[in-house]
Amino acid sequence: MNTSGNARGALYMVIAMAAFTCNDALVKSVTHVMNTGQILFVRGLITSALVLLIARSMGALGSWRVVLQPAVALRLAAEIFASLTYISALGAMPLANTSAILQSLPLAVTLGAALFLGEKVGWRRWLAIAAGFAGVLIVIRPGPEGFSMAAVYVVGSVVGAAARDLSTRKIRSDVPSIFISAVTAVAITLFGGALVVPMGGWQPMPPDILARLAAASVLLLVAYQTIVSAMRVGEISFIAPFRYTSLVWAIAIGFLFFAELPDAWMTVGIAIIVTSGLYTFYRENRRRTEAQIPVESSALAGEGRSA
Repeated sequence: MNTSGNARGALYMVIAMAAFTCNDALVKSVTHVMNTGQILFVRGLITSALVLLIARSMGALGSWRVVLQPAVALRLAAEIFASLTYISALGAMPLANTSAILQSLPLAVTLGAALFLGEKVGWRRWLAIAAGFAGVLIVIRPGPEGFSMAAVYVVGSVVGAAARDLSTRKIRSDVPSIFISAVTAVAITLFGGALVVPMGGWQPMPPDILARLAAASVLLLVAYQTIVSAMRVGEISFIAPFRYTSLVWAIAIGFLFFAELPDAWMTVGIAIIVTSGLYTFYRENRRRTEAQIPVESSALAGEGRSA
């Protein structure tokens, strides 16, 4: 095991989750001042400028015709949908709830890979997926007392994010990741700008509100960069479970800044989602390990024959 790489990868993942959650909190804090379209537009402008500067310094700016590739176009549409629905949910739902439901994303990606990419999923992981989505239902509690459109929005965000991750796998390897990020940021900005008027029009932004969105943009960029670094320096099976640290941040921030505290049912739902996700990571890692054993045994046998 790459102990040093895993330690750094785990640290990067913790930083990424903290940055994502703090970004969510900052966005949530301005939802009462402006509509979702304006938030997407203003935050997108700042993020686009930062990403484009980085991409240009790396010489990674390519032809914008890349958006004509089906996989890239699907990724853009999915990312826009995920961002729109998630920000809409943030304004009407406790931060810990949205974060908890979002933790079902790995389960949704596994489900999508089985249904649309033909990846094999054993009965144990199917049970884990079913249990995880049952945990989501416990969190949102469909019914006259606990159900709301915000829950629909955040579930829609999970679907969009899963489609984004699955379509990313189909993008050609010669397209730089930072360029895809730049194209995505610009697309979200343009889409947000188009929604400003239909969603209620432009609202004045005091300096403190603009500062929050600027900070959210920087945090979003930090989160994306550190999560990529995490996946590159360590083993995914070791690092991936650290994504659930976002729940700790969400609960703490929700309590300290929004006076939100999870109830008993939400705690049960979170426990089920996290347990299901961890078990899915475990089964995926075991499957990969078992798949590598025949290959390594064949290589050793080949070396023995050549000796």
